[in-house]
Amino acid sequence: MPHLLSPSKSRPFRLTLNTDGASHPIENTLSVATLVCGLVAFVTGFIPEAHILASWVGALGFGGGLYSQYVSATTAERSVNIVGIVAAFVGVSLGIYHGGFVP
Repeated sequence: MPHLLSPSKSRPFRLTLNTDGASHPIENTLSVATLVCGLVAFVTGFIPEAHILASWVGALGFGGGLYSQYVSATTAERSVNIVGIVAAFVGVSLGIYHGGFVP
């Protein structure tokens, strides 16, 4: 029976989206792009003068995030996608509230 308090020989922690051991460069890029678009839309959604940017980037992040979720290969990618999609949705909603897609 192994000792529960003994130090285990485990690998050091690494932050990766490739939790299955295979490389997914396209899916990872889509996930990160979704997160970036969502964060930009979320932040600019709170600035009334930036409603155009928030609306367009939020819509792009939301639509791209849905596609990215569809083609994602790992749970880590799906988690990043959900955070990005929700942030993009909030950003586009605030952008539309403050004036929408056009000046």
